[in-house]
Parts: sequence; structure tokens; C-alpha cells
Amino acid sequence: MAANAGGLNELTVTEAARAIRDGTVTSEKLTEACLARIDERDDAIGAFAHIDHEYALKQATVADQIRGTGNGIGPLHGVPIAVKDIIDVAGYPNENGCPIFSGNRPQRDATCVAALRSAGAIIIGKTVTTELALLTPSTTKNPLNTSHTPGGSSAGSAAAVADLMVPGAVGTQTAGSVLRPASYVGIYGFKPTSGLVSRTGVLQQSHTLDTVGYFGHSIEDLALLTDCMAGYDATDPASYFASGPNVVELAASKPPLTPSFAFVKTPAWDQADPEMREAFTELAGELGAQCDEIELNGLARVIEWQRLVQLAENASYYGPLQDRARNLLSDELNVRLDEGVKVPVRAYIEAIASRERAYEAIAEIFEHYSVILTPAAPGPAPHLDEGITGSPIFNGLWTYLGMPAVSVPIMEVNGLPVGVQLVGPRRDDGRLLRTAKWLVEHLAQQPATA
Repeated sequence: MAANAGGLNELTVTEAARAIRDGTVTSEKLTEACLARIDERDDAIGAFAHIDHEYALKQATVADQIRGTGNGIGPLHGVPIAVKDIIDVAGYPNENGCPIFSGNRPQRDATCVAALRSAGAIIIGKTVTTELALLTPSTTKNPLNTSHTPGGSSAGSAAAVADLMVPGAVGTQTAGSVLRPASYVGIYGFKPTSGLVSRTGVLQQSHTLDTVGYFGHSIEDLALLTDCMAGYDATDPASYFASGPNVVELAASKPPLTPSFAFVKTPAWDQADPEMREAFTELAGELGAQCDEIELNGLARVIEWQRLVQLAENASYYGPLQDRARNLLSDELNVRLDEGVKVPVRAYIEAIASRERAYEAIAEIFEHYSVILTPAAPGPAPHLDEGITGSPIFNGLWTYLGMPAVSVPIMEVNGLPVGVQLVGPRRDDGRLLRTAKWLVEHLAQQPATA
């Protein structure tokens, strides 16, 4: 997406940061363009839960003043970023897609939001989430075709980026809530290694699975957001010590060897749309000797373990809300929480205890292959009339294993996008993004077929 292709709201995160740094664009003008796009389109799309024009522009004005002093600026200086409405942002409501939290207004930023601000980002508003970031559909529509869902639970964040309301946005994933929406709306989505980005200040539904992720228009955007948000946080038990990742540099570098891909269908393959299966078979054929179809044993159990862990931990964290105000929760959510209470303790403990052994077995594949190649969703975005946000069946197992995964928008089925999901080993986020960038560029160089 070239910087001169249209309005300022069409700039990517990377382009916007560079333009502000070079002085060719001001943060105020960029923020005004994004707000104008939101005003023009959000009644039809419903991406934003809370927007404060005055507050956003005030941040932009301050950003321009700071740049004007000649002092150093952060890598996201003056760039508007939207944040999912389960993540605390001081000065904005945080209502978690649920009437129980109506009027809730945190006084402190979540750690990941504080990191964005430290990098210079403008927090432009809060995006719509599903009820308590689970599966009950929100009112947000898919910008590519408003009769379809953008997925969940990071519906608003994905839709806002796809509709060019904002260059980048933050979401979360407990099963497939970043990768699936990215697939449905045709943008890039990234779920980093579990623990790379702090979850402090984010609504907790599963301490084992919850992960902060984000959306952009390029691999470079995802890498930049990773560098700005990654960091150790002693208040998050999943967080780990690591030196500065410098993912931007690594993702932009040329792989020393041509990447190799392990095409893993997973036990969910039969649940995928036939057209999607055909498209993936063609992609594997296009990659030729660089791609082998691999069968990993035990994935069905991994999928089930993820389901049990999420159910049980949902019931633990949301049970008090249900006890206090069951009538303010949807019927679907009440049924889910009732089911979670019934998960046997022995089954839950087995699922938790099996996680590291399962990861170690699957990680052996990276001794021979650069990444795992698999669908990001069973097919294109479901129709709104179906009343669902789509299945996370192709994502949940990797989330359970804490592995980084990226959805790349390089396929289309029945006129709607379908993302290709690439999965890498833990704590190797930069090389995963480098391989994703290689794949995008490699396919762009291939001659078009009739």
C-alpha cells in the first residue's frame, strides 16, 4: 500500500511512522484523516465501541509538539492505534462487550497500552469485542461484505484496520480471536509467543491461553508492533525475560536458506470448505519441493485439551459474574459457563500437564522445516444470518501450545479472503515473520494463471 495511493488513513503503520518521522505528515493530519474515515464508515461497520475525537486529537497535537522540539521520538510516534475493548486504556471506558461492565472506566493503562504510548502511539479509541471476548457474535460487520461476520472476538480491531479507519489495532486471542478475524477480513494478524507481550490490564478469561495480538497491513507492521509491545512484566506469570527482540530487522532480512514448509492439515481438515481445501492443495503444489505434507500424531488430543482448558478457566473467571448477574449474560454464554463448571478436575489437570510434552513433540518438526503451513480458518467468513463468529478449530491448538502464528492474506474463496496460517517455534517470532514475508514476496513473483 503506497503512501500516495489515497488518503492519509490508507497509510500502513510502518508508512505512517516513517512519514511522521520524516516530517512529511503530521500526527494531527493523520489522526484527523482516521477520525474522518471512522465518522464516514463506522455507522455501517460498527468497529468502535468508544471514540473520543477531542482526546485523540489532543494526543496528536502533543505528539507534533514533541517532534517539533527536535528531541528523539519513539518508533510509533504519532501513529493512531485502536485497542480492543477488553484492554484497559486510562481515559476510556472498558466494558468488555458486556452490560455488567457498563460505565467501567479504568484509571491505568494496561501494560501493553503503556508500551504503545512509550513508543509514541496515539490511542484513537476502543474497538468492539464479543461478549466477554467469547463466541456470542457482536454487531460488527465485515467491511469486505457487510452481510458477513468479521469473526470474533477481536471483531472491531480487525474491521477497523480492514476498513482503513486506523493503520493498526490490538486484539487478543484465547483460541483464534486474532488469526480468524484477520483471515476473514483480508489483513495481517499476529499472535506472538505466549508471554512475549504482557497481559496485565487485559480481561482474563484463561490464564493458560490468553494472548495479546495485533493487526496491520504488512509483515513490517506486525514486526514493528512486536518490537514496541514486547517486554518482561513481573505482574504477568506468563511473561519471560528476553533481550530486545529487534523483530523489525530480523523480519526484513533475507533468509540464509530457502524456507521449507510443513503442510499440516490437522484433524480439522474435514471441517474445512471444499474450495478452501482445494486452494491449499494448489498452494502446496506451487511451493513444490519446498513444501511437504506432514502428519503430526496426537493433534486431536491437543485440540480437545485446549477446549477443556478454556471451558474450565472461563467458568472459573466468569463464574462470579454469572452468580451475580446471570440475567445480564446471553443464553449462549450461560450455557458455556455451565458446561465449564462440569469439566472434571482430572481432565483439566491432564490437559494442563500435557501441554509441555505435546509442544516438545511437535517442536521436533522445526529441525527439518522452517514453519508449519495450515489454514487460518475453515473457510471464508460466515454469513451474519448464521449467527456465529466462525470456528477457531485451526487456531486453538497452536494457542494452547503457546506458539507464534501469523495469518497472511494471500488467498480467496468465493470472492472472500482466506488467510494462510504460518506457525513457528516458541520465542522465534522474528524468523516466523521473516518466512511469512518471504512467502508473500515469492508468490507475488509467480506468473498469474488463467
